[in-house]
Amino acid sequence: MIWLGIDTSNSPLAVAIVKDGQVVAEEVANIKLNHSIGAMPAIERLFERTKMKPAEIDAIAVGEGPGSYTGVRIGVTIAKTLAWTLKKPLVGISSLKLLAANAALYNGVVCSIIDARRQNVYAGAYNMTAGLTSVVEDGHYSLQGLLEKLKELNVPVMFVGHDVDLFWESILAQLGNHAIRAPFTLDLPSASQLIQLASQQELPDIEAVHSFVPQYRRLAEAEANWIKEQKGQ
Repeated sequence: MIWLGIDTSNSPLAVAIVKDGQVVAEEVANIKLNHSIGAMPAIERLFERTKMKPAEIDAIAVGEGPGSYTGVRIGVTIAKTLAWTLKKPLVGISSLKLLAANAALYNGVVCSIIDARRQNVYAGAYNMTAGLTSVVEDGHYSLQGLLEKLKELNVPVMFVGHDVDLFWESILAQLGNHAIRAPFTLDLPSASQLIQLASQQELPDIEAVHSFVPQYRRLAEAEANWIKEQKGQ
């Protein structure tokens, strides 16, 4: 079975082709490049290098968010367009779960963090010894609120994600020795890991592509402001 994996939900760009459980080609970049410009050329490079045609893939996996609104939309739009055009099933995976999976060999709790600005984060915590079982639900949290939830667990927590460094001093101040920084090699999403997680799920019907939506985990600022205005009338 041949999979195409796409994740543009945050600043890193990750794409991969996996065939029968083997990585055929993979590309990841963490540079300031607009995904609307860089994502499709990266996917095209994969097919050129592997000498495969898009029609040969059997399924598509995509990072469904949370993260950058623009980044999530770009990745999901590309994945949905390819899935519908090629008539292939589409599987979405949490961008936070994808990061946590990088630390699959860690024996304990892993917390993925993505910057949501203004001292807010997208975060989720998982018990790796129980097979990526959620212990703090994926969501949009104030940093303080997240740390209070993690402190209640009263166990060591490994933090993963390239945005962790933005909050590390605050994390240490709250959790002390219970805070563990993952190696930087685990901080970027892997599209082959995305495919691995997607392959563990039952493939949806092709028609489900129409109803597939990103998982933003919060309202867009413009939408939130509109709701406030409506309530004030």
